[in-house]
Amino acid sequence: MSFQTRLRRFAYRCAHTALRGYWFLRRPRVDGVKCVLTSGEQILLVRHTYGRREWDLPGGAVKRGELPVSAAQREMHEELGVEITDWTSLGPMVGTAYHRRDSMHCFQAELRQRELAIDRGELDAVAWFARARLPDELSGYVPRILARVEARRAA
Repeated sequence: MSFQTRLRRFAYRCAHTALRGYWFLRRPRVDGVKCVLTSGEQILLVRHTYGRREWDLPGGAVKRGELPVSAAQREMHEELGVEITDWTSLGPMVGTAYHRRDSMHCFQAELRQRELAIDRGELDAVAWFARARLPDELSGYVPRILARVEARRAA
């Protein structure tokens, strides 16, 4: 791993620690996106270099004035190097994490090719998992969002 990547990981961890303090004191409302990327019966999960080391869906914050679908496109390009324009909205979801009030916009997209250009500064691990064999250590949002995917498939 390059020095630059190690430095970026350190910066992400420091920023996340500082933000946790801010979130604890202010308990802000944060807009974000979570993206379910599938390839057939496989689902892509990520582990970040900061925060909890659980498997999570890729995503990130919605910038001020940015449309949620644009945030999903931007985040997937930044984190995974993929260009996705064909999104299915899974609707909004609210919850709390680290004392902040999350308003998540959830999307799903099928990837035709599974080649990724992973941002190793932000992502520690990226893996495809069979829908029926997801890991035990999942972020709290993952089961709730995947239930929406399954409901759409059953409809």
